Amino acid sequence: MGRRQLSAQAGRHDKLVPAPRTVSSVLGGDTVLRAADVDVGQARERRRQRRLVRVAVVLWVACAFAWYRVLTHQPLNPLAGLELGPDVALWLPLVLLVVLIGLVMLLPMAGQGRSPHLLYRPEQIQVTLDDVKGLDSLRDEIVKTLNLFLGYATFRDRLGGNPRRGILFEGRPGTGKTHMAKAMARHAGVPFLFVSATSFQSMWYGMTARKIRSYFRALRKIAREEGGAIGFIEEIDAIGASRGGVDGMGVSPATGSLVPGRRIEPSIASGNGGVVNELLIQLQSFDTPPLGERAWGKVIDWVNGYLPLDRQLRKRSLKYNNILVIAATNRAEALDPALLRPGRFDRRLYFDLPNKDGRRELIDYFLDKKAHHEELDDPARREDLAHITFGYSPVMIEHLLDEALVWALRSGRDAMRWADVNQAKLSEEVGLKQPVTYTPLEREMVATHESGHAVAAYLSGVGRRLEVLSIIKRKDALGLLAHNDTEERWTRTKTELQAFLRISCAGMAAEELWFGESTTGPGGDLVGATSIAAQMVGALGMTDSLVSYMAMEEGLNDRNMVARVLSDPEGKEKVDLLLHEAKASVKDQLDRNRALVEALRDALIDREELIGDEIVEVLRQAEAKLATLPARRSTGLLANRPEPLAAEEPPAPPPPAPPATRETLSAMGMCQEPPHPGGHGSSS
Repeated sequence: MGRRQLSAQAGRHDKLVPAPRTVSSVLGGDTVLRAADVDVGQARERRRQRRLVRVAVVLWVACAFAWYRVLTHQPLNPLAGLELGPDVALWLPLVLLVVLIGLVMLLPMAGQGRSPHLLYRPEQIQVTLDDVKGLDSLRDEIVKTLNLFLGYATFRDRLGGNPRRGILFEGRPGTGKTHMAKAMARHAGVPFLFVSATSFQSMWYGMTARKIRSYFRALRKIAREEGGAIGFIEEIDAIGASRGGVDGMGVSPATGSLVPGRRIEPSIASGNGGVVNELLIQLQSFDTPPLGERAWGKVIDWVNGYLPLDRQLRKRSLKYNNILVIAATNRAEALDPALLRPGRFDRRLYFDLPNKDGRRELIDYFLDKKAHHEELDDPARREDLAHITFGYSPVMIEHLLDEALVWALRSGRDAMRWADVNQAKLSEEVGLKQPVTYTPLEREMVATHESGHAVAAYLSGVGRRLEVLSIIKRKDALGLLAHNDTEERWTRTKTELQAFLRISCAGMAAEELWFGESTTGPGGDLVGATSIAAQMVGALGMTDSLVSYMAMEEGLNDRNMVARVLSDPEGKEKVDLLLHEAKASVKDQLDRNRALVEALRDALIDREELIGDEIVEVLRQAEAKLATLPARRSTGLLANRPEPLAAEEPPAPPPPAPPATRETLSAMGMCQEPPHPGGHGSSS
């Protein structure tokens, strides 16, 4: 054979041999590995084969015993011929009664120390990573963690690394922490042990620590049998709060130290030190051997006591238990610092509220599963829905659509429409309609108050989109204005905050202009306005001082920013000045645009509620007419009510704003500011 043929055959042989795969190509991919193809599946297969061997040995012993009984002509039943005697009817019931009483007394005590977890097999979990929407920023980190968990032996043996064994999910409620943990267990193909931290707690001293030990013992056992296990502890702050201070907060008359990186805080013990200590120990004891190995180790130690040093028996080395513990909390700052060090919870993942793209993805996902009218298939409508749900968590978005279906059923329809979504959003954020009978004067006062807010927002020049204007009572609000940003914003300028102050003071200014005096209505407006002004003075440096009141630490009696600013005479004076300047400015603005206010007022008196474009349409018609609408006279209850004045020509309105993304909703008129899920720009 020639040299050319040999080289050709060698080349063909080289092509048939696949190149060895690197660890990075196996564990560093963008997709989750199959458990059966990597270390978890191999460990499970080895465990299965050992079980089969044990079953075969037991069956072999049983068959040998049966053949021995047959060959010796003895009955197969070893209890054959056993007699309890003629008095069995007398003593057997007493024995059974004593045994029953003992069980009744012992079983509750034995059950107190059992692990309170719920075990889910992968096939029982219906959530996958494809069902986790709006968390694209975390998906890559989750996939990498799962691949390290599945290929733990490769990572340890070939790279010499230590796989992650603890992950902390932190974030606001409803952002998908539990959802993500279940999806991880489904893709990992291993059992999922779910437990709530509060279920560890017990009234008996020492029982909480015992339950924690039982839980981690169950984790180790299942990990040995299945090749891996994932444990999930919900609301871990219930058992992992800081051991110093009250409720995890340090208390000290001198809370700081000038030495960088050092902080000395004499504190009041919170009483959970033993529980936290047990949790810390268990997070470091994943490789504790089972009872059988520990007993065999004691036998070896006893034997080695009689052997010389050069002939002593060797113990088996500790086996690695493939365990991943996931903990979730929305109070990560309250956890004990020892829990957060590397080696316990190696990675902290923050679950934030979804951005606009994430909300759009969630809306598409949920609407595909819920009955809806074809108008909600319009991309523009879905974009609007993503805009107005700024600050919503995934759970809140799903709940909003569920409530929209309820509103559709109330209207006799089998699918939700856009109007149902708006009604659901309004009822969830402000409350259900509670119509009341206004007196004619009261109706006019509330309508004027709300119209003042709306006109101030319309002319604010900071990109506000008017959503809802109503004089229908909801909760404590006799009226309301809902308005939001024209684009998703994460910061605010000084000009915007000043505009929000003017919008908040517009209701009081309108009352004084049209009725000569203000009512109790602006009370809720002033709450929001004072909060904004206090932030400008005490935290944002938007006045003549750059001092931040947030740097103050007050120990047990910690106060919010408003309290800190208002307790300082100079800060209170600055807040009052900002509010008076805003009121004077917006009062002059409304006085020069009376036609707009009166047009909205009369529209509200006639229709009670205006939605979206209806508000803008009324304002534009009033601008086109450039005439004063007839004013309604009072019944004499307002002695200082001035005569209506002719309105000057209003300035040209700003161009129409694009769809809004961030909503600021506050109650107008006789109300307090209702809660709103996200946004620091509010109006009243």
